[in-house]
Amino acid sequence: MRQVCTAVSIRAEEITVLLARKTAIVHGGSGAVGAAVARAFAREGAAVHLTGRTVPPLEDVARRIQDEGGVAHVAQLDATDRDAVDRHADAVAASGNGIDICFNATSNDDMQGSPLLDMALADVLRPVTKAVTTTLTTATAAARHMVRRGSGVLLVMAGGRETIPDLGGSHITWSALTGVCRQLAAELSPQGVRVSWLLSPGSPAPGEENRADKAALLAERPAYDDVANAAVFAASSWARTMTATELNLTGGLVPD
Repeated sequence: MRQVCTAVSIRAEEITVLLARKTAIVHGGSGAVGAAVARAFAREGAAVHLTGRTVPPLEDVARRIQDEGGVAHVAQLDATDRDAVDRHADAVAASGNGIDICFNATSNDDMQGSPLLDMALADVLRPVTKAVTTTLTTATAAARHMVRRGSGVLLVMAGGRETIPDLGGSHITWSALTGVCRQLAAELSPQGVRVSWLLSPGSPAPGEENRADKAALLAERPAYDDVANAAVFAASSWARTMTATELNLTGGLVPD
């Protein structure tokens, strides 16, 4: 019996918590992607600050994190409001030991299902403008604190290498975000701040059959937990040499 207990103890000591004592901000923390990422960050030891425009769903995510033994805080925030985002980042940094991770999972308010020839210009540009605005406001607000410490990670959902019709402004938006991420990486990485983005073909909703596009090489799309686990890796020291990098979760739909 003593030998069994000793073996269990050794295995427990070998468990690695990837984000211990880290502080993470997840903008859009009540959405499917944001909530999954926030829970994964908390599971790996980070204190998570959730933001969004509506408080009750954020509180639901925070309660779930707390029930799972994690630390979560909630703030109502419009990610397009640069002054408000700056104030929030200042408050988060002051409440602990700075900001280690910032993940932007805010929605882009895009319209899909119509070819560009049939769309109004405003409908095409709306998600581009919103996504670039929220990415720049959230990333720069956090990065100002990261640069002072010489470390930090900025993460975004982006892409833009797909060739799929009838995506409206979505594909243009993802391409724009990739460009923003590359420039942020070029400017911030020499100061210790890494920047990466995740490319996902979309995850199945709860209860939906998980079947990938026929052109994909793998049979299933990434679940939200798969996306979240990739974000954990990208945010951790295990990815310390990765920046200006896309994490391709498309199952071969978009080959590298």
